[in-house]
Amino acid sequence: MARSTHEARHGRRTRRRVVALLTGLALTTAACGGGGGDGGGSGTDTGSGSADEGDPVRGGKIVYALEAENGGGWCMPEAQLAAAGIQVARTIYDTLTIPDENGEYKPFLAESVESNPKATEWTIKLREGITFHDGTPLTAEVVKNNLDAYRGQYPNRAPLLFIFVFLNIKDVKVVDDLTVQVTTKEPWGSFPAHLYQSGRLGIVAQAQLDDKRTCDRKLIGTGPFKMKEWRVNDHFTAEANPDYWRDGVDGKPLPYLDEVEFRPVPEAAQILNGVESGQFSAAWWEPANELAQFRRLAEQGSIGVIEGQGKFPEVGHILLNVSKPPFDNILARQALAYALDLDAVNEVRNAGISENANGPFGPGVLGEMEDTGYPSYDADRARELVEQYEQETGRELEFVLSNTNDVASIETSELYKDAFEDVGMKLNIRGTEQTQYINDVIAGEFQAAGWRNHPGFDPDTEYVWWYSFDKGNPVNFNRFNDDEIDAALDKGRSSTDPDERKEAYEAISRRFAEQVYDVWTFYTDWHIAHQNDVHGLLGPDLPDGSKPFPGLTSGTDLAGAWVG
Repeated sequence: MARSTHEARHGRRTRRRVVALLTGLALTTAACGGGGGDGGGSGTDTGSGSADEGDPVRGGKIVYALEAENGGGWCMPEAQLAAAGIQVARTIYDTLTIPDENGEYKPFLAESVESNPKATEWTIKLREGITFHDGTPLTAEVVKNNLDAYRGQYPNRAPLLFIFVFLNIKDVKVVDDLTVQVTTKEPWGSFPAHLYQSGRLGIVAQAQLDDKRTCDRKLIGTGPFKMKEWRVNDHFTAEANPDYWRDGVDGKPLPYLDEVEFRPVPEAAQILNGVESGQFSAAWWEPANELAQFRRLAEQGSIGVIEGQGKFPEVGHILLNVSKPPFDNILARQALAYALDLDAVNEVRNAGISENANGPFGPGVLGEMEDTGYPSYDADRARELVEQYEQETGRELEFVLSNTNDVASIETSELYKDAFEDVGMKLNIRGTEQTQYINDVIAGEFQAAGWRNHPGFDPDTEYVWWYSFDKGNPVNFNRFNDDEIDAALDKGRSSTDPDERKEAYEAISRRFAEQVYDVWTFYTDWHIAHQNDVHGLLGPDLPDGSKPFPGLTSGTDLAGAWVG
């Protein structure tokens, strides 16, 4: 399976295009500092307001602060979507599937997604009567064209990461007006998860898909809101879609709001002040230090705070380049892991509320383990490993720790530097503008780098990041080649048996701990601070009546938001 789905010829041709996408995907600012709040309950709301209390009121507008602008726009197959961009995308577009409260993928735009016994043929049946914002119908032909565009098989569309994600697709064909059939090269039991892709796989109208000039800024989806105005670095305004296909609890079409205005606010102080002053109706944010301050305001009754349940987080880590010294040597990697006192860093950088990470899968994710075998803090053991490394190699254990050049990331890197130098290592910190930082990582021009990824969804979505570098996979940034991980990834992908999949991903957790390809830091959970009259931010129930996914790493469904 491996060699048929990761073909080397794609690597060189696509790498330059991947650079642009990963500028958005690699959310590095908080990667080294961590975040993952351990807040209470599934989508728990603290403070005087409850995000879900009372009967929804129709009308009104919210101003929603996000951590960043998405300057590249939303031509979805090609879009460079970081977290803020995904939140906007989920407002305009719907996906074919969506995760529920347990992380299981349910049909969304699709009425059903079913496979043959071997999981090599998937039949997607669409819901009838759904229309795009331009009035055109959602049909099998449009969905086929979207899937072909995402996998690099549609004219005039140049996908980036998704060309790797969907290499296992052999063919997509239309069966009838509402039915699409996808044939895969190898069994793909977790295929429904890839029809969601962290909220990135929005289905766009044919007119937008074929728009050669303005696909990125003339957005046409089926979602609860439609684009009204976008002024880059100022605001993105979306107005209610009067023909949306889902109904609210009052039996009328969602959404409840008339309008949503997103504002990019990259500075933490501005976010905090804006929520406290009432300038923002709500703010979706990650850093744990700000969460501590939002909690204080909530305890005073000034605002409400929605926190993740401590499940389905992103994973913060120090990414190690194992293709060059010193981290081509496992002794150096182990020394790093033993040297880092995460409890101390957590107190200083995260107000003591983050959860230490011990593997690539956070709580709630298949493959998560209480004990992966990952090294615990032991400065004496770290010193022994440093000495052993230097004796065996004849070199000092010296390296550059890279991160983005914002203040928070550099301050966190300084804490790490102190810990590593305390056990005998020598290092410099290099802060770099984010675009160049990503370029350096993709090119392998780094030794250790602050990073954050793996946002709490089906673990098969990590296949593209971890399959062996020498098998034509340029987005394995660690550049490791590991047959054990490859075999486990293949097993987890092909199997439909939950126990077999659990075994496969636990094997990956243990292998990461054994080889220390990454130095794990914190599980990164997001949170939403909101005014007490803003409700329903976690989203309405799914079409089958199940509750929405509680993880906040890729935003929420604002179709159910209301003010009153």
